[in-house]
Amino acid sequence: MATIDLIVLGILKKESLSAYDIQKIVEYRNISRWVKISTPSIYKKVIQLEEKGYIQSTMVKEGKMPQKAVYSLTDEGEKQFEKLMIGIASQPINIFLDFNAVIVNLDSLSPEKRKLSLTNIENNIKTLKSYLEENMNTKGNMSEIPETGKAVLQQQYILAQAIETWINSLKESLEET
Repeated sequence: MATIDLIVLGILKKESLSAYDIQKIVEYRNISRWVKISTPSIYKKVIQLEEKGYIQSTMVKEGKMPQKAVYSLTDEGEKQFEKLMIGIASQPINIFLDFNAVIVNLDSLSPEKRKLSLTNIENNIKTLKSYLEENMNTKGNMSEIPETGKAVLQQQYILAQAIETWINSLKESLEET
């Protein structure tokens, strides 16, 4: 999973952290909402990246807390980070929306179930849009949130708006048939 590699290496490029701290950054920045990344995958990825020599760990003890591994990028990790950045940025853009599996099968449902399915998707888009608006309002002025993070929030919001407009037009066209 090159995307997870890039997320973890990118976080460690900025500072040395434990796997727990990486996971907390992913949560705080809501990265898992727009990139498929889970807590267990972060811990597994840290181990794999260390085995490949892209990161190295140092055991650190803070106060009365147990020792923990803090990871930092190696020179090979720096090279891999740049390789992934250029490689992924050069790939064709794919937008995978799980609800498209429902859309392509709508004609197999009764009109009532079709309407229910579309209403559910529409409600989920509204929920997503509301969540993004809230995040943009609360995190938009925070200096610790990088401009690139704010840009992704804005991108997701624009996509949600476009999907909302599209779903309304789809509902109208299906009502006509």
